[in-house]
Amino acid sequence: MRFTPLPKLSLLFSTKIPRLQEPFYVQSPLVYISSNTSSAIWEPSGTSSFSLPSHSAFVQLLKKRPSLTQIKQIHAQVVTHGLAQNTSLLGPLIHSYIGCRNLSFARIVFDQFPSLPPTIIWNLMIQAYSKTPSSQESLYLFHQMLAHGRPTSADKYTFTFVFTACSRHPTLRGYGENVHGMVVKDGYESDIFVGNSLVNMYSIFSRMVDAKRVFDEMPQRDVITWTSVVKGYAMRGELVRARELFDMMPGRNDVSWAVMVAGYVGHRFYNEALKCFNDMLCHDEVMPNEAVLVSILSACAHLGALDQGKWIHVYIDKNRILLSSNISTALIDMYAKCGRIDCARRVFDGLHKRDLLTWTSMISGLSMHGLGAECLWTFSEMLAEGFKPDDITLLGVLNGCSHSGLVEEGLSIFHDMIPLWGIVPKLEHYGCLIDLLGRAGRLESAFEAIKSMPMEPDVVAWRALLSACRIHGDVDLGERIINHIAELGPGSHGGGYVLLSNLYASMGQWESVTKVRKAMSQRGSEGCPGCSWIEIDSVVHEFLAADKLHPRISEINKKLNEVLRRISIEGGYVPSTKQVLFDLNEEDKEQAVSWHSEKLAVAFGLLSTQEGTIRITKNLRICEDCHSAMKTISLVFNREIVVRDRSRFHTFRYGNCSCTDYW
Repeated sequence: MRFTPLPKLSLLFSTKIPRLQEPFYVQSPLVYISSNTSSAIWEPSGTSSFSLPSHSAFVQLLKKRPSLTQIKQIHAQVVTHGLAQNTSLLGPLIHSYIGCRNLSFARIVFDQFPSLPPTIIWNLMIQAYSKTPSSQESLYLFHQMLAHGRPTSADKYTFTFVFTACSRHPTLRGYGENVHGMVVKDGYESDIFVGNSLVNMYSIFSRMVDAKRVFDEMPQRDVITWTSVVKGYAMRGELVRARELFDMMPGRNDVSWAVMVAGYVGHRFYNEALKCFNDMLCHDEVMPNEAVLVSILSACAHLGALDQGKWIHVYIDKNRILLSSNISTALIDMYAKCGRIDCARRVFDGLHKRDLLTWTSMISGLSMHGLGAECLWTFSEMLAEGFKPDDITLLGVLNGCSHSGLVEEGLSIFHDMIPLWGIVPKLEHYGCLIDLLGRAGRLESAFEAIKSMPMEPDVVAWRALLSACRIHGDVDLGERIINHIAELGPGSHGGGYVLLSNLYASMGQWESVTKVRKAMSQRGSEGCPGCSWIEIDSVVHEFLAADKLHPRISEINKKLNEVLRRISIEGGYVPSTKQVLFDLNEEDKEQAVSWHSEKLAVAFGLLSTQEGTIRITKNLRICEDCHSAMKTISLVFNREIVVRDRSRFHTFRYGNCSCTDYW
């Protein structure tokens, strides 16, 4: 690795630190230190006779973890009693200010050191800044420290904190490499603390060749070393390599497991995440931390794995794990996405303390289930309790209005975003507005909304309107929209072309369908294959359209044929073939729609269970034929069926759907 000299200080830093222009004083001077309480006691002067406090008395007070206000009082007394030049007092003062996360006052004390601060004080300040968004200030102090030279020389802790600061800013990668050169020169490369911070920095910068080189050359490694390199590979999506190193670890802790589980979840390997979580509980017997629980609940939410999500909830309660805001939010989200909005509401209502995250999660869950009126009511309740919505909260409210056909309410929320809450609508909010108008059949209004957007509309906005054109059969507007999508460049066409194909197919324009399919092939645009999941006995089963890979596929096909026969005879079901994308005879079209992934999943659910709700998760929007079939199946077989598609939940009962055929 080649190292270059450190850049000049003036090129890196321009931040000016505020200075204390004059000493500050308070009205309540310190009188004595209580010996029988953990807190300092202040009384007005004159209430008790006492001798002038020594610097050791102030140090003892600072050790009692006073509040920020009390620290300022102590600081004022230090100045008042002429001890501001006492270096043995200034260190504890700096430490106390940092403990209260008040770096500005810590810096004031640091800058007023009467002599050159010792290395430990430099390290204290460098470390404090390295943990903040102002971490570049750590490097400013590091430069000052080096400029003074010995005896104020950098030690292994200094370098550790500097690498931590560098890792917070991608632009400082080169600077970190240069400091690495200093480490080698000063002989600290074999130190485990320095090595760990280097591996972590290179891993965060996705420089895994360098991270692995440092890792391999370290004479000693601990769990932090191993976890850092595993995290680096996991963040890059190299999960096989990450798991190999993870399995080689001589010892793992809760952070190590959290990194591995989060890596799987972050790259959508949800089943692998569940297996990893089970390994953690069965083999290492490590108590999962908050990060593990949030990640694994997210995996359950994406898979619709309700049984496993409920088990994790029981595990949390049984082990008396604190329901933090993040865990509460993850539980609400899991139950909502697994189709149990009632359980999500129960968790929400049982919280002793709610914050914006939990309110937003509840609102988003209600909107996903098409419960627009309840979504608006919950939003009003949130406002009444004094919470101010953020952009994500309003996105959930707008989605709820869109999925419930509450057009005027949705328009009112959208137009109030800036005047009431000072939130400028983003692309996602305009996408909700377009979806709201499009679903209601106000296609021209939706088109005008896109054209009036203050930013360039993205493919999501155009697809929302194109989907509305498909629902309402507006071919002319659909063709205009696909031209706009094509202008967005490669990678934007796939979903749009599929929607346009559906639109042409529903109108019987097979020549146009052929042209669109040809254009898709030429551009390398392919629609995403439909996929459905169903959980049976805590095992998640996956199905593709016309699936032949499931080990019980013969039984499933036989059951599906029985289901289709019964719903045709007993429920009057007639396959809807108008969206089949090929010009086939009617019998072949019926065969094509009969083997969609959600139909295979529901057949497997009927085959595997005798009663109860059948819950299915699908990666795409449910088609008209499957929607019609699910309604009839729920009536003929007297089973509740819950399907979560890409945009919302559909609860089928007694031949009806919760979406009222509005989706």
